[in-house]
Amino acid sequence: MKEIILATGNKHKVVEIKDILKDLSVTIKPMTDFEKYPEVVEDGQTLQDNAIKKATEVAKYFNSWAIADDTGLEVNYLNGAPGVYSSRYAGENCSYADNNNKLLKALNGVQMENRQAQFRCVIALSDPQGNVKILGEGKIKGYIAESLSGTTGFGYDPLFYVPKYEKTFAELGEEIKNQISHRAMALKDFKNKFLSLK
Repeated sequence: MKEIILATGNKHKVVEIKDILKDLSVTIKPMTDFEKYPEVVEDGQTLQDNAIKKATEVAKYFNSWAIADDTGLEVNYLNGAPGVYSSRYAGENCSYADNNNKLLKALNGVQMENRQAQFRCVIALSDPQGNVKILGEGKIKGYIAESLSGTTGFGYDPLFYVPKYEKTFAELGEEIKNQISHRAMALKDFKNKFLSLK
């Protein structure tokens, strides 16, 4: 295996995943580097469903190994929402700002101790025939801040507060975030399994 197609069009995810997997002896190539690629409908009921669907459909389309992730923010007070709908919490084609504003409104007036949340990430690797060979998972617990803070990162990063560092993901900087984040944990799990893959 010399090349793995990365099943995402999200340029922020591409940078993060390639950085964390840079020491593997394979080339990670985003599907958006190709002129044509499949538009996978993320209609799974769980993060695992979506990660598997994206990885297997892209693998079969390109007849290549493929990796995909699905990530969700789960807020306790909102019974686990936005969860699998995190990227489209405020509606189809919404912006990061739209999602953050909707979340702030949903938690308006809720005390900090009741704003517990976790980021969870599931990563799937498919062989060219569409068989899932690896599933990796990672999560990190924190709180939803009462206002946006920080300028790095993307998505809900300006709202996700990590008590240990007393900062949001968007204030931590990429180096620290890429060591402790849900995606970092999932990719670490993935890397361990990848290195023992026969």
